[in-house]
Amino acid sequence: MRRVVITGMGAVSPVGLTMQETWQAIRAGTCGIAPITRYDTTGRKVTLAAEVKGFDPEARFGKLEARHMDRYCQFALAAAREAMADAGLRAFDPDRCGVSISSGIGGFETMEEAKERGMDKGYDRVSPFMIPGIISNMAAGRVAIDAGFRGMCTCPVTACAGGGNAVGDAFRHIRDGYAEVMLCGGAEASITPLAIGGFTSMKALHTGSDPARASIPFDAQRSGFVMGEGAAVLLLEELSHAQARGAKIYAEVAGYGATCDAYHITAPAPDGRGGALAMKLALADAGVRPEQVDYINAHGTSTPLNDSGETAAVKAAFGAHACRLMMSSTKSMTGHMLGAAGAVEAAITAMALHEGFVPATIHYSEPDEQCDLDVVPNAGRQAAIACAMSNSLGFGGHNVSLVFKRWEA
Repeated sequence: MRRVVITGMGAVSPVGLTMQETWQAIRAGTCGIAPITRYDTTGRKVTLAAEVKGFDPEARFGKLEARHMDRYCQFALAAAREAMADAGLRAFDPDRCGVSISSGIGGFETMEEAKERGMDKGYDRVSPFMIPGIISNMAAGRVAIDAGFRGMCTCPVTACAGGGNAVGDAFRHIRDGYAEVMLCGGAEASITPLAIGGFTSMKALHTGSDPARASIPFDAQRSGFVMGEGAAVLLLEELSHAQARGAKIYAEVAGYGATCDAYHITAPAPDGRGGALAMKLALADAGVRPEQVDYINAHGTSTPLNDSGETAAVKAAFGAHACRLMMSSTKSMTGHMLGAAGAVEAAITAMALHEGFVPATIHYSEPDEQCDLDVVPNAGRQAAIACAMSNSLGFGGHNVSLVFKRWEA
């Protein structure tokens, strides 16, 4: 089988406007959660979110282009441009280069603004850019146009597993010989009155006012997730293609597993069977034994059902080794970025391998007997990890696991 490596990464996140800013903040245990500023939360139950701060779309794209893109597309395009620059990819066959970028919800902000304009001025006067602004595949399309990639261009829409699916699908597309290069990842921008209202009515979101006790994965006091926003894009490349041009390599993508619980539209299977199967499939795909995995970047949303279910899944997949590996949730810092989460966490996992540092689960205080693995509480660890996994789970029962290996030339 052809081998696939990561040669470029870009990110826009609640803790940084670039991949390096994001990674340094993750290493430092920086919390990106704060009171919502994007709209007035007076009288609303949910007042906290993990917003991207200081992002200036007009400075990046120009006033006209910025107006024609939803915020989630702006994040995706910024991250993709950074990934391309980071990889130093200049000469390529455009027909052998593709894009796989997920969004769980797409242009929610554009949709809300168009609804308000339609009610005020008539629906025949909404912007002609409304439809391109709201559809979930437009980030992938814009990135392909910007990069000049003419191969497969796709958008997995699998709720909060989408970013993981996008990376996994791109990995297989290269490994199976259909492309040499893929830009892959996820983007989301759903900190809007309607989106937050919808998740609030589902009782999925944390409703407190203290950022330090809001997103607390695996903690006994966890009560719901915190909405985040942003994007991450990874440039995956076939190994010999990367080596021929002398590219730097962050990590190797080694395995991918994807399953469905077939259990409930929102709740995960309590025994974690679907997640466990995804992990086992990813390990087998990578040719890796459970005891070779040093670290898992958990889905870890800070909801009661997810964290206990994911813990059960890890125990089922890893057996006795589950108690010896490290498993943290960086959503304690970034909040839950929906369709972007799996991509951001894949990039963080690659950096963890590249620099030999395991991120913490910050603000951890009260242990839960149902979440009794080593969650790397409160302080990250320097550790020469050789193999790591990133998990992503989504509404509809979607489960994704990705296996990465430290690159050693």
